[in-house]
Amino acid sequence: MMKTVPAAIFTALILGLTWAVRGHFGHEWGAAWAGATGAMAVLVASGRVDWFRRLPSLAALGAFGWGAGGMMSYGIVVGYCRADTFLNSLYGYAMLAVIGGLYGFLGGGFLGLGLETSDDKKPDWFVLLSGMVAGGCLFWGIVIYQLEWLMTPPRSEAWGLCAGAAIAFAWYTYSKGYFRALRVAAYTGLGGGFGFSVGNFFQTAGSISGVAYNWWNVMEFTLGFCGGLGMAYAVSTTKWPVAAKPSRIANWIALAFLTILLPWTNYINAFESEKLISLAKGLKIENVAQFVSSQQTFGLILFVLVGIGSFANWKWHEKRDDRSMLWLGSFVLFAYTLYYVVYGFLVKGFFYRRLSIGDSDAMYLPILIAAAILWFLSGRGKLATEPTQDSRSLGPGFVALGMTVLAIIVIVAFATTTIHDGKISFHDRFSTQSTKIE
Repeated sequence: MMKTVPAAIFTALILGLTWAVRGHFGHEWGAAWAGATGAMAVLVASGRVDWFRRLPSLAALGAFGWGAGGMMSYGIVVGYCRADTFLNSLYGYAMLAVIGGLYGFLGGGFLGLGLETSDDKKPDWFVLLSGMVAGGCLFWGIVIYQLEWLMTPPRSEAWGLCAGAAIAFAWYTYSKGYFRALRVAAYTGLGGGFGFSVGNFFQTAGSISGVAYNWWNVMEFTLGFCGGLGMAYAVSTTKWPVAAKPSRIANWIALAFLTILLPWTNYINAFESEKLISLAKGLKIENVAQFVSSQQTFGLILFVLVGIGSFANWKWHEKRDDRSMLWLGSFVLFAYTLYYVVYGFLVKGFFYRRLSIGDSDAMYLPILIAAAILWFLSGRGKLATEPTQDSRSLGPGFVALGMTVLAIIVIVAFATTTIHDGKISFHDRFSTQSTKIE
């Protein structure tokens, strides 16, 4: 089995990497792809064959949970963090913790609920999802529309929808006794909130340093990395029931979602001709039409090959022995992650640029290789969970951990105003004047 620490680091590397790639795609569908890989990483680190046989379904739940948060806007909130006054900076970092926390709470919660599903106890998904939709609309209607407690004016306040949905999810899981899922949601949310705040401090400090680098991508990686840490820790230290028997129909529908709908939506959004033309001009490519055609064609071929290969591979392994299923899960994780990385390379013109350490995407493959090495050294498919906590409890250290995160948020806000050079662009939440982020 993979022990708790290597399992957490392994998942953190995978989710951090794909969340950084998500920065090139954005919004719900980009986040969903990253969420699917994070869920797969947890399964690979578990070694649970009963979970592996539900891999498509569980990965789709991870995609849905993490992807739901993709509707939230946070560009201006990042600007608040970069303010030269403590109150504005603290507000920004605190709100990023809320946004990152919602990402993780929903992402970890949906995966946890899938893991807790057994033949004896299955959630009523219709009731849950209906409640989350109602909760999101109710929270937004009261807090945003009526009370006008706005986080990111004048931009979208969709965080209110996610907050209401998260409250409804917490109520459902608590009232129905899905305490394991709630535990995973809580730790993943704490990790995501911490990662978003601290990651943005790295981004701000990097901008102030004047070092030419994609510091925004560092912030994105940190969110995924810390969210992955929390999610993997909670899963690997919780006692889980025997999983429900896999539904063949559910797995095939989930597989179609993961390998057709999700990548195709990202493809048509990211490979638009106008975006690739703009990219070609930025790269000073002479034959723009050929560049656009080659990028779109390669992306389409990759989409078709992966789709056909995924269906054929799953059909062949569906009734194979447990050992084969463990190896399949590991292969699918790395292949699906590499698929996303290559798509990220294509939309950024990676293969047409000179390799430079100053480009954040130059670190994508080394991070993936590091995760593969950790997987190789920690079991290579002979993995399992390490239950140490009561499934009904968050654990004695959760409150202390939460207070530590709050203290660190205050510290980074103070540090930001201390090192501020007055040259970086920022926004003031509590002022009539603002400077637009470049």
